Amino acid sequence: MIVVMEPGATEEQIRRVVEKLQSMGFSIHLSRGVEKTVIGAVGERRAEAAQAIEAMPGVEKVVPILHPFKLAGSQFKPERTQVKVGNVVFGGEKVVVIAGPCAVESREQLITVAKAVKKAGADMLRGGAFKPRTSPYSFQGLEEEGLKLLAEAREETGLPFVTEVVNPRDIELVASYADMLQIGARNMQNFTLLREVGACGKPVLLKRGLAATIEEWLMAAEYIISAGNWNVVLCERGIRTFETFTRNTLDVSAIPAVKSLSHLPIIADPSHATGKSKLVTAVSLGAVAAGADGLLIEVHPCPSEALSDGPQSITPEEFDSLMAQLRPVTTAVGRRL
Repeated sequence: MIVVMEPGATEEQIRRVVEKLQSMGFSIHLSRGVEKTVIGAVGERRAEAAQAIEAMPGVEKVVPILHPFKLAGSQFKPERTQVKVGNVVFGGEKVVVIAGPCAVESREQLITVAKAVKKAGADMLRGGAFKPRTSPYSFQGLEEEGLKLLAEAREETGLPFVTEVVNPRDIELVASYADMLQIGARNMQNFTLLREVGACGKPVLLKRGLAATIEEWLMAAEYIISAGNWNVVLCERGIRTFETFTRNTLDVSAIPAVKSLSHLPIIADPSHATGKSKLVTAVSLGAVAAGADGLLIEVHPCPSEALSDGPQSITPEEFDSLMAQLRPVTTAVGRRL
């Protein structure tokens, strides 16, 4: 449930309500707004508990949370969350663009792409050092060497970077290099990984699972938040449907739907959604028009030679063109690039 305190509630009244809820077995999450303090109480819903709290001094009202995702829901936190990664802000006026290769292959490949996307206006760099692949025989990534190259690219360009963490035992290593940790689609419901990432404190990019409902996706975010990490950015990357022309089907409706259900920022991944480089620009424009707070784009200097996801990667020149086409769209929806 949500306990909404009166605008003039004192710190002592807030403390007493928190202590009372804790004595009833609830875990507490405080949200202090400009005018009011909201106390999220997560635990077994009991009518007598709500009645007792509502009678306490300083309490304006008690509101039951109807959705299973308590902390990730907009009922608990009506104002939009902004997630900061270095000097980059997700969920603000600016549409954040993250670009880079699917996998880090070499220093030359990564630095070339990093400099090109920086020049074109990208805000962050992406690149996989640990690559979970459908086939065990496919390129699995350079691991720590890839992380070192990403850190070098950050030094060269000033772009913070996001990279995927696959195994709970690698979280400390990846977090020591990366500015943001990515949970891939295949690991969206790896609950041990979600809890551990939540406890590490780094901002998290949480991709939607291959066939996950919006509720399941938000419940995955709930695992991270409940572990103490509110810096979660959701990523719609397409879901599996009966369609075979594209790699996945981008659920454009998920963008406004999530914004109505949750306070968390949401971005789109047109590269994985389509699997086809020639569709990336059009889908990017559509996602931004639908309200996406950012984009995750795969860029490779020579897609035909890429060790991972070449068919969906665009060239630096194509990325530059994409950025030019995005600008009027962001302006039209009241955002900026």
